[in-house]
Amino acid sequence: MSINHTLVTRFILLGFSGITEQQQASLFPIFLCTYIITVVGNLCIIITYKLSPSLQTPMYFFLANFSLIEILYVSSTVPKMLSSLLSKYKVITFSGCAIQMYCFVLFSGTECYMLAAMAYDRYNAICRPLMYTVIMSEMACNWHIVVSYIIGAANALVQTGFTFSLPFCGSNEIDHFFCDVPPIVALSCQSSLVVDFVTSLTAAVLIFVSFGLTMISYIEIILKILKLPSASGKRKTFETCSSHLMVVAIFYGSAIFMYFRPSSTYKVGQNSVVSLMYTVISPLLNPFIYSLRNKEVKSNIKNIFLRLVKF
Repeated sequence: MSINHTLVTRFILLGFSGITEQQQASLFPIFLCTYIITVVGNLCIIITYKLSPSLQTPMYFFLANFSLIEILYVSSTVPKMLSSLLSKYKVITFSGCAIQMYCFVLFSGTECYMLAAMAYDRYNAICRPLMYTVIMSEMACNWHIVVSYIIGAANALVQTGFTFSLPFCGSNEIDHFFCDVPPIVALSCQSSLVVDFVTSLTAAVLIFVSFGLTMISYIEIILKILKLPSASGKRKTFETCSSHLMVVAIFYGSAIFMYFRPSSTYKVGQNSVVSLMYTVISPLLNPFIYSLRNKEVKSNIKNIFLRLVKF
């Protein structure tokens, strides 16, 4: 059955249905502050990159683009979640749900390959320093970003297209705070084995290929670090990669734990913490991880702030 023949024209986001309306309302300022801090923090990294000549390198080019993705990523889910926390009727239209799912899957998929590109950049900087400027030229860096978006868009098209090709003629209550693939597939009124297989396969290819590429780069980096003669050299080299490794661990750990199960076993109530980890907490932590653990970023943020104060 095609989308045009479905009997469901809107969905209800149950969200945090396990708590009272008063308790949900009390969560609103917490998540609003989290969202504002996330957006402002990532914007600070982008602005710092743009205004700092010393940061005009591939490493910070990728970091600025990653921060942009984080803003788009968190904005695809959190604003709707905030409105639902204060609303008695937590409704999202059928088309609105499809658009939200597409955007969420697009930005999360793009983030996967951007993390792989960032790891590849660090691999070339540390393991192939003499060829670094040639390999990571401006054109090559731009292509890494473009390809990341293309892969994310293709994956989102498959995930969203297959999910919304299912007929929805029964319950329209989504046991989640945004339109994610597993809880939507679980609402279908016909067997979803084929869709389960296709969406799981495409997600697995995207996540594990990008994760594999990222880890290959870091295995090579670690082997290179171990060969360095001095302890101070090892520590300094590892410090340039440790923040990225922390982001990779948070992002992939929560995503792999959350998604690779059949939709029949999907229980959001048991996984709400994990859902918040990769949709809210991870984008919040990233600018702090990168800025607080990077002396050059901190120094440039301080200089920009001082220039603004003097002005």
